[in-house]
This record gives sequence, structure tokens and C-alpha cells, in this order.
Amino acid sequence: MKASEVRAKTIDELKDELVSLKKEQFNLRFQQATGQLENTVRMRQVRRDIARIQTVAAEKQAAEAKA
Repeated sequence: MKASEVRAKTIDELKDELVSLKKEQFNLRFQQATGQLENTVRMRQVRRDIARIQTVAAEKQAAEAKA
């Protein structure tokens, strides 16, 4: 997911996406622990997407509070 895609979403959409990614992250960690994880790169992508969403959400909330 690109930063421009994240910035185009509303705060509610970002929260929904964040919940979805956290569930996926949990499932990936579980697969890794049981030795069933095939795509190890996906863990890194999910972790970075979570950070990207949290950053943009914080920026939007700060801008909203300032206005």
C-alpha cells in the first residue's frame, strides 16, 4: 500500500484498515510459530503498512484538532 493511497482515505477507513492489518499480522505470526508461513516478506509489508496507517492517522487527527 502506498502512502498516497493511505492519505486518500478517511480516518474511519484508516481505523478499519488498521484492524484488518493487525488481524493479518496476528495470523502471520501464528503461521510462523507453527512453521506454516510460506511468504515471509508479507510480515514485513504488513508491519510497514500498519506504521504507515498509524502515521497518517496521527497527522490527520492533529490537523483536525488544529482546525
